[in-house]
Amino acid sequence: MMLISPAYAQAGGDPTGGLMSLLPLVLIFVVFYFILIRPQQKKAKEHRAMLVDLKRGDRIVTGGGLIATVIRVTADSEEVIAEIARDVRVKVVKSTIQHVMREGTEAPAKQDNKPKAEKSEEKPEEKAEEPPPANDAVPPPKQG
Repeated sequence: MMLISPAYAQAGGDPTGGLMSLLPLVLIFVVFYFILIRPQQKKAKEHRAMLVDLKRGDRIVTGGGLIATVIRVTADSEEVIAEIARDVRVKVVKSTIQHVMREGTEAPAKQDNKPKAEKSEEKPEEKAEEPPPANDAVPPPKQG
């Protein structure tokens, strides 16, 4: 009776087996780098350059949606003084500035890829003025 089973030698492992198992992970990292990381770095670099080029008289759009005119820029400070209305000046942190509108430009709008309707040579019909909503003149009904 044999109580010990014979031990057989295992075949040597493929030396490229470990490398082949890492290949999908490396491929995923490369794809993420070119699709996500690199464009974000480029966008951040452009934003920093825009803030460095900021000067008096530029119209800016902040992250909160305020449109203002730059009054004073200090190079060593992270703030600018901007005027949002006549004689209404506020301090704005440079990093919250989203867009600088240069001479004659407007805030970036959503681009519509829909084709524009052709203009007709006929005069557009004038619309009659609509009466004010009826609920302004009629008091609400009493309950009870």
